[in-house]
Amino acid sequence: MEKSPESPFNEKLPCSITETAQETSVGELAEFLAPSPEAERRLLWKLDLLLIPTMGICYMLQYMDKLALSQATLLNLRQDLGLHGSQYTWCSAIFYFGYLAWSWPTSYLIVRLPLGKYLAISVFLWGGILMCHAACQNFQGLITARFFLGVGEAAVAPGFGLIVGMFYKRDEQPSRQAAWFVGNCVANLIGGVTAWGIGNAASSIQSWRLLFLVLGGITSGYAIFLLLILPDSPSTAFFLSPNERRTATQRMLSIETVDVEEAPGGANFHWSQVWESVQDPQAWCLVLYTFCVNLANGGLTSFSAIIVEGFGYSSFKSLLLQMPVGAAQLVFLIITAAIATFIPSSRILSMVLNVVVAIVGVALIYTLNDSQKVVKLVGLSFVGAFAVNIPLALSIISSNVAGRTKRSTVSSAVFAAYCVGNIVGPQFFLASEEPVYAVCYGERSTFLITCS
Repeated sequence: MEKSPESPFNEKLPCSITETAQETSVGELAEFLAPSPEAERRLLWKLDLLLIPTMGICYMLQYMDKLALSQATLLNLRQDLGLHGSQYTWCSAIFYFGYLAWSWPTSYLIVRLPLGKYLAISVFLWGGILMCHAACQNFQGLITARFFLGVGEAAVAPGFGLIVGMFYKRDEQPSRQAAWFVGNCVANLIGGVTAWGIGNAASSIQSWRLLFLVLGGITSGYAIFLLLILPDSPSTAFFLSPNERRTATQRMLSIETVDVEEAPGGANFHWSQVWESVQDPQAWCLVLYTFCVNLANGGLTSFSAIIVEGFGYSSFKSLLLQMPVGAAQLVFLIITAAIATFIPSSRILSMVLNVVVAIVGVALIYTLNDSQKVVKLVGLSFVGAFAVNIPLALSIISSNVAGRTKRSTVSSAVFAAYCVGNIVGPQFFLASEEPVYAVCYGERSTFLITCS
């Protein structure tokens, strides 16, 4: 068969890819079917232009929805629902019980079901559940809604990690994982402004209820767009031409972590790979690290607005002052992604450096007096540095772990550790210490030092 001028391949295709795969190694097959550099550049440009922003906006909405509980406290949620003592702390922590409960079913479902459609439905449900927060009348209603919100959000980050692993080579992954995580930083930048605007809007319902309705409605609406855009696999990406789909599939055969049997359809779940995950020391190291760092992170999302208010700012100004935290996270993310992309084998070092920055931030908040509230706000911005380690951890999984089932299992284990850390962490925010929270800063310093 003659190679057409439009073909993205440098060599002519075999009559049967399956036949060839049986007789050659993955590396030989990849070399035989290697797409041209120009075809790869065109493909990457299209993926970066469409796929990464789509995931980034979704992750932005997810984090804005998480921040909404903290922002709602400044709009009188606790007073209106009669929350007292540790009830707010448990409303924060229960989210991660739901997340944890659904993380293992998700590791199975994202392999067995069409990935893009499963993620879109999950996003739609979480948006609807967030809107249900507006109907809560007491502690029992709020804690129930928070649990199911965690269930709805459990699939997103592991699913996005798998999508990046399906379309991008190992050296391309850190920057792409970081790119969709930019949504986390943008959420901090615009989330406070959004809450401030809703809080100042004239409305017949309470401001915090309106906040949940608006954010939940936007999220569910975006899920419809995701249903149209997110692919289940490279071979089913509708926004790619037939040649580009072949390019996307064949270029991944050069990666050792691609399972040839899973690459075309990705619908098989291999229990042998689950057992491999249990025996993998690298997986356990990532799980332990994630648990420790999120003991420090736990509660920061739900208590950040309260902490800023405790520095001596008004409630509405505290909403706006979450913007510096997002800006700082964005800077750390760009620096970290650049280091991981251009310096080989530097991801672990970058993660350690981010933890060190967070330790400095905790020290500034804990040791300075109330008159130095601007410097304490800078310290809070530094504390968020370790949050940008999440895409680095996901890129380690997607580039170093072989087999889609094993990758999904390890991802779910890491996110289970993330949940447990975030469940335990808020318990150090003692109501009797509000807004100083001296115990929680000591605990965070201890576990951040352990991580580094």
